[in-house]
Amino acid sequence: MFERLEGLIGINNVEKLHNTKILLVGVGGVGGYALETLVRNGIEDIIIIDKDKVDITNKNRQIIALDSTISKYKCDAFKERILDINNKCNVTVINEFLDVSNIDEVFKLDFDYVIDCCDTVDTKILLIKYAKKYNKKIISSMGMGKKLDTKKVEITTLKKTSYDPLAKVIRKRLRDENIDDNIIVVSSTEEAKKGDIIYSYSPVTNYAGILIADYIIKDIIKED
Repeated sequence: MFERLEGLIGINNVEKLHNTKILLVGVGGVGGYALETLVRNGIEDIIIIDKDKVDITNKNRQIIALDSTISKYKCDAFKERILDINNKCNVTVINEFLDVSNIDEVFKLDFDYVIDCCDTVDTKILLIKYAKKYNKKIISSMGMGKKLDTKKVEITTLKKTSYDPLAKVIRKRLRDENIDDNIIVVSSTEEAKKGDIIYSYSPVTNYAGILIADYIIKDIIKED
Protein backbone atom coordinates (compact mmCIF):
# COMPACT_ATOMS: atom_id res chain seq x y z
CA MET A 1 0.00 0.00 0.00
CA PHE A 2 2.99 2.32 0.27
CA GLU A 3 4.24 2.08 -3.32
CA ARG A 4 3.66 5.74 -4.08
CA LEU A 5 5.40 6.82 -0.89
CA GLU A 6 8.30 4.45 -1.60
CA GLY A 7 8.70 6.00 -5.03
CA LEU A 8 9.05 9.42 -3.42
CA ILE A 9 11.24 8.77 -0.37
CA GLY A 10 12.67 5.28 -1.03
CA ILE A 11 12.01 1.82 0.39
CA ASN A 12 14.64 2.21 3.13
CA ASN A 13 12.96 5.34 4.47
CA VAL A 14 9.55 3.67 4.45
CA GLU A 15 11.11 0.83 6.45
CA LYS A 16 12.38 3.43 8.95
CA LEU A 17 8.80 4.64 9.35
CA HIS A 18 7.52 1.09 9.79
CA ASN A 19 10.08 0.52 12.56
CA THR A 20 9.44 3.73 14.52
CA LYS A 21 7.24 3.63 17.61
CA ILE A 22 5.07 6.59 18.61
CA LEU A 23 3.34 7.58 21.86
CA LEU A 24 0.43 9.94 21.16
CA VAL A 25 -1.49 11.55 24.02
CA GLY A 26 -4.81 13.09 23.02
CA VAL A 27 -6.59 12.01 19.83
CA GLY A 28 -8.95 14.94 19.36
CA GLY A 29 -8.87 17.63 16.68
CA VAL A 30 -5.09 18.01 16.49
CA GLY A 31 -4.06 14.55 17.66
CA GLY A 32 -6.53 12.73 15.44
CA TYR A 33 -5.17 14.26 12.26
CA ALA A 34 -1.60 13.69 13.41
CA LEU A 35 -2.45 10.03 14.00
CA GLU A 36 -4.27 9.56 10.69
CA THR A 37 -1.41 11.18 8.73
CA LEU A 38 1.24 9.09 10.46
CA VAL A 39 -0.60 5.82 9.80
CA ARG A 40 -1.23 6.67 6.15
CA ASN A 41 2.49 7.37 5.76
CA GLY A 42 3.95 4.18 7.17
CA ILE A 43 3.93 4.37 10.97
CA GLU A 44 2.84 0.91 12.14
CA ASP A 45 3.51 0.89 15.89
CA ILE A 46 1.66 3.40 18.03
CA ILE A 47 0.39 3.87 21.58
CA ILE A 48 -2.65 6.13 21.91
CA ILE A 49 -3.91 7.61 25.17
CA ASP A 50 -7.21 9.44 25.69
CA LYS A 51 -9.97 8.92 28.27
CA ASP A 52 -12.72 10.66 26.30
CA LYS A 53 -15.58 9.24 24.29
CA VAL A 54 -16.69 10.61 20.94
CA ASP A 55 -19.34 13.31 21.33
CA ILE A 56 -21.55 14.88 18.68
CA THR A 57 -19.85 18.24 19.37
CA ASN A 58 -16.59 16.74 18.09
CA LYS A 59 -17.95 16.35 14.55
CA ASN A 60 -16.88 19.79 13.34
CA ARG A 61 -13.15 19.07 13.73
CA GLN A 62 -12.28 15.51 14.79
CA ILE A 63 -11.69 12.92 12.11
CA ILE A 64 -12.85 10.08 14.36
CA ALA A 65 -16.22 11.74 15.08
CA LEU A 66 -18.90 10.04 12.99
CA ASP A 67 -22.47 8.96 13.64
CA SER A 68 -21.13 5.41 13.90
CA THR A 69 -18.56 6.30 16.60
CA ILE A 70 -20.63 8.52 18.92
CA SER A 71 -20.27 7.36 22.56
CA LYS A 72 -17.35 5.04 21.76
CA TYR A 73 -14.01 5.64 23.44
CA LYS A 74 -11.98 7.69 20.99
CA CYS A 75 -8.99 5.36 21.25
CA ASP A 76 -11.11 2.26 20.64
CA ALA A 77 -12.71 3.88 17.61
CA PHE A 78 -9.31 4.92 16.32
CA LYS A 79 -7.88 1.43 16.72
CA GLU A 80 -10.67 0.10 14.49
CA ARG A 81 -10.03 2.86 11.96
CA ILE A 82 -6.25 2.36 11.96
CA LEU A 83 -6.52 -1.38 11.41
CA ASP A 84 -9.00 -0.72 8.63
CA ILE A 85 -6.35 1.45 6.97
CA ASN A 86 -3.41 -0.90 7.62
CA ASN A 87 -4.01 -4.22 9.36
CA LYS A 88 -0.29 -4.61 9.99
CA CYS A 89 -0.36 -1.84 12.57
CA ASN A 90 0.30 -2.59 16.23
CA VAL A 91 -2.00 -0.26 18.20
CA THR A 92 -1.88 -0.07 21.99
CA VAL A 93 -4.94 1.64 23.50
CA ILE A 94 -5.02 3.31 26.92
CA ASN A 95 -8.46 4.73 27.73
CA GLU A 96 -7.22 6.72 30.70
CA PHE A 97 -6.34 10.26 31.70
CA LEU A 98 -2.56 10.55 31.83
CA ASP A 99 -1.23 11.98 35.09
CA VAL A 100 1.24 11.26 37.91
CA SER A 101 -0.64 8.09 38.84
CA ASN A 102 0.13 6.24 35.60
CA ILE A 103 2.86 8.05 33.69
CA ASP A 104 5.62 5.85 35.12
CA GLU A 105 3.90 2.77 33.69
CA VAL A 106 3.43 4.46 30.33
CA PHE A 107 7.12 5.37 30.11
CA LYS A 108 8.07 1.75 30.71
CA LEU A 109 6.62 1.04 27.26
CA ASP A 110 8.82 1.08 24.17
CA PHE A 111 8.55 4.14 21.92
CA ASP A 112 10.77 6.64 20.10
CA TYR A 113 8.66 9.80 19.91
CA VAL A 114 6.13 11.52 22.16
CA ILE A 115 3.33 13.55 20.62
CA ASP A 116 1.45 15.70 23.11
CA CYS A 117 -1.97 16.77 21.87
CA CYS A 118 -3.75 16.81 25.22
CA ASP A 119 -5.60 19.80 26.69
CA THR A 120 -4.32 19.75 30.26
CA VAL A 121 -1.39 21.94 31.32
CA ASP A 122 -0.26 19.61 34.12
CA THR A 123 -0.14 16.65 31.75
CA LYS A 124 1.76 18.66 29.15
CA ILE A 125 4.35 19.66 31.76
CA LEU A 126 4.58 16.07 32.96
CA LEU A 127 5.15 14.76 29.43
CA ILE A 128 7.92 17.29 28.82
CA LYS A 129 9.62 16.35 32.08
CA TYR A 130 9.44 12.63 31.37
CA ALA A 131 10.53 13.00 27.76
CA LYS A 132 13.62 14.84 28.98
CA LYS A 133 14.21 12.30 31.77
CA TYR A 134 14.03 9.34 29.39
CA ASN A 135 15.65 11.10 26.43
CA LYS A 136 12.60 10.82 24.17
CA LYS A 137 11.92 13.22 21.33
CA ILE A 138 8.75 15.21 21.96
CA ILE A 139 6.56 17.65 20.07
CA SER A 140 3.74 19.42 21.87
CA SER A 141 0.64 21.12 20.49
CA MET A 142 -0.11 24.56 21.86
CA GLY A 143 -3.38 26.51 21.68
CA MET A 144 -5.39 26.28 18.44
CA GLY A 145 -8.75 27.45 19.77
CA LYS A 146 -10.32 30.76 18.68
CA LYS A 147 -8.00 31.03 15.66
CA LEU A 148 -8.81 31.07 11.93
CA ASP A 149 -5.58 31.59 9.95
CA THR A 150 -3.88 28.35 8.90
CA LYS A 151 -0.95 30.33 7.47
CA LYS A 152 0.05 31.36 10.98
CA VAL A 153 0.31 27.80 12.31
CA GLU A 154 3.94 26.70 12.45
CA ILE A 155 6.49 24.35 13.94
CA THR A 156 8.72 26.31 16.29
CA THR A 157 10.17 26.12 19.80
CA LEU A 158 8.30 26.94 22.97
CA LYS A 159 10.58 29.88 23.73
CA LYS A 160 9.78 31.49 20.35
CA THR A 161 5.99 31.29 20.56
CA SER A 162 3.86 34.45 20.48
CA TYR A 163 0.13 35.21 20.85
CA ASP A 164 -0.29 31.79 22.43
CA PRO A 165 -1.64 31.96 26.01
CA LEU A 166 -1.21 28.22 26.56
CA ALA A 167 2.43 28.35 25.49
CA LYS A 168 2.98 31.32 27.80
CA VAL A 169 1.66 29.38 30.80
CA ILE A 170 3.76 26.31 30.00
CA ARG A 171 6.88 28.38 29.37
CA LYS A 172 6.51 30.09 32.75
CA ARG A 173 5.90 26.79 34.56
CA LEU A 174 9.02 25.24 33.04
CA ARG A 175 11.17 28.26 33.84
CA ASP A 176 9.87 28.34 37.43
CA GLU A 177 11.08 24.75 37.74
CA ASN A 178 14.39 25.48 35.97
CA ILE A 179 13.48 23.22 33.05
CA ASP A 180 14.77 24.09 29.60
CA ASP A 181 11.97 25.44 27.41
CA ASN A 182 13.69 24.63 24.14
CA ILE A 183 10.86 22.25 23.24
CA ILE A 184 9.54 21.65 19.74
CA VAL A 185 5.91 22.76 19.48
CA VAL A 186 3.24 23.50 16.94
CA SER A 187 1.82 26.93 17.62
CA SER A 188 -0.03 29.79 15.95
CA THR A 189 1.16 33.40 15.84
CA GLU A 190 -2.42 34.57 15.32
CA GLU A 191 -3.98 36.55 18.16
CA ALA A 192 -6.92 34.58 19.50
CA LYS A 193 -10.45 35.92 19.14
CA LYS A 194 -11.96 37.43 22.28
CA GLY A 195 -14.33 35.47 24.49
CA ASP A 196 -14.36 32.87 27.24
CA ILE A 197 -15.62 29.96 25.13
CA ILE A 198 -12.88 28.14 23.19
CA TYR A 199 -14.45 27.78 19.76
CA SER A 200 -12.59 25.74 17.15
CA TYR A 201 -12.08 26.03 13.38
CA SER A 202 -11.24 22.66 11.89
CA PRO A 203 -8.77 23.81 9.19
CA VAL A 204 -6.55 25.22 11.96
CA THR A 205 -6.73 22.26 14.35
CA ASN A 206 -6.44 19.71 11.56
CA TYR A 207 -3.54 21.49 9.89
CA ALA A 208 -1.71 21.59 13.23
CA GLY A 209 -2.02 17.81 13.45
CA ILE A 210 -0.76 17.33 9.90
CA LEU A 211 2.22 19.60 10.65
CA ILE A 212 3.09 17.46 13.69
CA ALA A 213 3.01 14.29 11.59
CA ASP A 214 5.06 15.94 8.84
CA TYR A 215 7.68 17.06 11.36
CA ILE A 216 8.05 13.56 12.79
CA ILE A 217 8.14 11.84 9.40
CA LYS A 218 10.83 14.24 8.15
CA ASP A 219 12.83 13.73 11.35
CA ILE A 220 12.70 9.93 10.96
CA ILE A 221 13.82 9.88 7.35
CA LYS A 222 16.43 12.63 7.50
CA GLU A 223 19.98 11.73 6.61
CA ASP A 224 21.96 10.21 9.49
